[in-house]
Amino acid sequence: MAPTNEQIAAPKKNVPTFSPKDVTVLFVLGGPGAGKGTQCANLVRDYHFTHLSAGDLLRAEQNREGSEFGNMIKEYIRDGKIVPMEVTVQLLENAMTDVMEKDKSGKGKFLVDGFPRQMDQALKFEETVCPSKFVLFFDCPEAEMQKRLLERGKTSGRSDDNAESIKKRFKTFVDTSMPVVDYFDGQGRVVKVVATKSPDEVYKETREKLEARLGKDF
Repeated sequence: MAPTNEQIAAPKKNVPTFSPKDVTVLFVLGGPGAGKGTQCANLVRDYHFTHLSAGDLLRAEQNREGSEFGNMIKEYIRDGKIVPMEVTVQLLENAMTDVMEKDKSGKGKFLVDGFPRQMDQALKFEETVCPSKFVLFFDCPEAEMQKRLLERGKTSGRSDDNAESIKKRFKTFVDTSMPVVDYFDGQGRVVKVVATKSPDEVYKETREKLEARLGKDF
């Protein structure tokens, strides 16, 4: 269901929409091209998570007919900047609500991919939507990520898969997202996976670390 403008401008709340007793949220972070999407797809297949990509939700919203935020989102993404927090948090909440309304069990497991990209997003989401279990962090050096993205850009059709945008995205990630990783790490809430190996090897390490943290039946 496409979110309405009224849904995006949600009222302030005193308690989060979802309880961590019922909803498991893992934030998935890593630089652009670290392989987050590939590993999320594996976890969805094997562990029945719902994968929510903040970037995909924003791209869908920018193309949604009648969206008052479409042009603004387009400009922010093109310039490698972070879209205003309230828009991204509300799009994620809308998507989670949609999933939970369809699931009769009242339980949900979400991989929130590419989010939070800065501290205010992290704090706002945990305060108003749901506290997360931890951050799943895919650690990959810049040179490797750039190589992957330029290769992807040959076929992806994404306007930000070009050398200039990639450079801006790297700088934005280091400046704004790494402090988020460091903040959660200080709370013992980061699971770090080395993302330079093959996708299969990265997934093997991911599974082992998540099972150690959450149990084999997570």
